[in-house]
Parts: sequence; C-alpha cells; structure tokens
Amino acid sequence: MIRRLIGIVVFLWLTGFALFMLALAKPLENVRTDAIVVPTGGAGRIDRGLVLLKAKAARRMLISGVAPEVRVVELAVHYKSARLFACCIDLGHEAVDTQSNAEETAQWVQAHGYTSVRLVTSDWHVARARLELVNALHRLEPERDVRVVGDGVRSHPRLMLLVAEYNKLLLRQFAMWVGIGR
Repeated sequence: MIRRLIGIVVFLWLTGFALFMLALAKPLENVRTDAIVVPTGGAGRIDRGLVLLKAKAARRMLISGVAPEVRVVELAVHYKSARLFACCIDLGHEAVDTQSNAEETAQWVQAHGYTSVRLVTSDWHVARARLELVNALHRLEPERDVRVVGDGVRSHPRLMLLVAEYNKLLLRQFAMWVGIGR
C-alpha cells in the first residue's frame, strides 16, 4: 500500500515537472500592457524590459528589488538610456525575494491605477512570480481585476535549479490553498 502511494506521488510529481518544463514562458510578441515589471536577479531581464519600453509595449516600467544604494542615474548610464529612465522607469528598493517583489509591484500598480502588467523575468521563474503577483494584487484590491501576463527571458538553467523552482511553485500553491503565509 505504501509503495503504491509513493509510486503515485512520484508519478504525479514527474508528470507535473514535465508539464512545468513544457510550459516555460517565452517572450511575448505583439502584446501591449499598461506597465512592465522586471524583478531583478536574472540576466537579460532589464534589457528585455528596456526593449519593450522602447517599442512602446507599455507606458512605464518598474524594476523591483533594486539594491538600496543603486540610483536611477547609475542605471541610466549603464544602459545608455538616460531619457527613458528619466521619463518612464521607477526603481523599487524594498523587495528582497519573489514574494516581496510581488508586494512591491502590487503597491506600484495600485498607485498608478494600471489594469494590465507584463511581468518580465527568467523563463523558469515566470510561473511562481506570476502566482505571487496575482495573489498580492488580489490581497491589496480584491474587487479589482488586473491582467498579468508573463514574458519569459530565455535562459539555460541547470536541472537542479528547475527542480528547486518547481518545488517552490508547488509549495507556494499549497500554502496559498490552505491559507498559510501571506
């Protein structure tokens, strides 16, 4: 009986992991949103956000989870986009992880009254980051519907990173389902 139960759990986990891998987010084309949100932490995320902002895929962008000592002018110089940073990019300095990125973003979305957001993050990270953001937005304003689309930045993660991310996604979904955590 226990072997059978373990076998079923392993089969379900492997099937779910395969589906997770098949569903890794890809870059979105021809999608316009009110805003773009880029959580820091992965190569190519900010670059992708800037490309989208320059292409007018959104009006404004938030870079969430920026180290407190980093200033807008430093990023503007680094990315050679002073005009864009001056007019259309905000930095969030409070977030330290995916959950706090979502909270920081939800407050920013609410403050600007946006109804649609493009979440630009690593392909392997989109599912959990989107789950956290949708949850944070709902907690902040349950009556308001904000459309969140995931835009995956292609990466080449190691298998163990993918396994860890899938397990984190499962744990967060379970925690939200049973009402544990925020």
